[in-house]
Amino acid sequence: MFDSHAHYDDRAFDLDRDEVIEKIKNEGVKRVLNCASSIESCYTTIELTKKYDFFYGAVGVHPEFSKDLNINLIGDLTKEGKIVAIGEIGLDYYWDYDRTLQMKAFKEQLDLARQLNLPVVIHNREAHDDTLRVLKEFKGIRGVLHCYSGSLEFAREFIKLGFYLGFTGVVTFKNAKKAVEVVREIPLEYLLVETDCPYMAPHPHRGERNDSSYLKYIIEKIAEIKGKTFDEVNKATSKNASELFKIVCI
Repeated sequence: MFDSHAHYDDRAFDLDRDEVIEKIKNEGVKRVLNCASSIESCYTTIELTKKYDFFYGAVGVHPEFSKDLNINLIGDLTKEGKIVAIGEIGLDYYWDYDRTLQMKAFKEQLDLARQLNLPVVIHNREAHDDTLRVLKEFKGIRGVLHCYSGSLEFAREFIKLGFYLGFTGVVTFKNAKKAVEVVREIPLEYLLVETDCPYMAPHPHRGERNDSSYLKYIIEKIAEIKGKTFDEVNKATSKNASELFKIVCI
């Protein structure tokens, strides 16, 4: 299994991080992409990539921390550890973050990704129109819409631009009609699976601290929706993530 979006540097893992990471490795998780959200977490992400052989990293600044962006520093940090993407970056209109600062940081980081020929990990919360509009300005960049929450119509537009859609434990929730529709209608070659741990734990562990061993519930649900086997979905999503982030997955 390939967890395409995790936050193992989160404080939720401070008491047992090594034990959890050993557990997920023993339970069949072959690759993890740890995604930064702040300047501080860029450094902790790099530390994880150096400590664990099956960890890779994305460095970038989440909309919440747009004011802290130092684009030259982010560029320098891509040379550290096993950094394979810029992220997580994007737009968040759910919270009252400054939208002008968000947009500036988003575009600067997309431009950096284009210069470095790196994929991007996109955070898009209630900002579908603006996210799509900006990504059209940066045609040629590839990446993933992490924790995809948009409509089927938006999904089709994003994959036209060469983007994958990442699905978390939300797809297992009883009220996840929109996510289920997108998974059903979008071809498997455009889907990734992710935990976003320690958040977004799937049913039947909803509300608990999440970790990559729970990927199996997401894969099982996608297999059920698409009428495929667990192995078919696992192999396809692992292959998709490996190709996007240029990681050899055995």
